[in-house]
Amino acid sequence: MTQQAQAAVELDSTDLPAFCPHKAMPVWSSHPRVFLDFAANGEAKCPYCSTVYRLKPGAHGGHPH
Repeated sequence: MTQQAQAAVELDSTDLPAFCPHKAMPVWSSHPRVFLDFAANGEAKCPYCSTVYRLKPGAHGGHPH
């Protein structure tokens, strides 16, 4: 069985705080809402559905220091 690569959902700073399921997902594929914590590389993966989220260039997903 082959697994197709799913395109990452790109988010801007205005989409933060980020959560999954995102607003474009159909209701039938819903799961409990989880807030996403972005790694240093600007990506996060949903623990329920494995959707990958990526911050657009210039977007900041971390807390200011």
